[in-house]
Amino acid sequence: MNVRADALATLRDWRPESRGQESLREAFLGFLEAREDSCARECAAGHITASALVVDAGGTDTLLTLHPRVGAWLQLGGHCEPGDENLRAAALREASEESSITGLEISKEPVHIDVHPVTCSLGVPTRHFDVRYLVRAPSGAQAVRSEESDDLRWWPLDALPGTEVSALAEAARSAMWW
Repeated sequence: MNVRADALATLRDWRPESRGQESLREAFLGFLEAREDSCARECAAGHITASALVVDAGGTDTLLTLHPRVGAWLQLGGHCEPGDENLRAAALREASEESSITGLEISKEPVHIDVHPVTCSLGVPTRHFDVRYLVRAPSGAQAVRSEESDDLRWWPLDALPGTEVSALAEAARSAMWW
């Protein structure tokens, strides 16, 4: 199964708790069904991305990156790559690459979705249709900043910097399986 087929299956099966997320899920499905290239970063109309809210083993802190293009603290994540088996694998790969943490555990299904305008590697304005997962870091995990980040640090879930990840953090709180 390729990433697009997985994204279609994942979003068809996922049942978000809020009406806003359900409406957005339907929009994602329409975009995926309309565009064969919807998961490729070259799709200038927008493309599916995968991200992960990495939370510590105690469920109290989250690891955020200071995104160089956006200038805000965000969850880890990015573009789907040709070698990714599915959205979960893409989100887990991104979290591992951007944090250097091994032993991460990812939720079985998304916890949140979002679409936002961005100028990414295409160099032109586009949209990211972001499918977001919850990821648990092992106890004592030490993150190392990658070249993709201006900074990387743990933040208390109840004292996040800015509002960019607030809705995701709220969805993650109710999805914690540990």
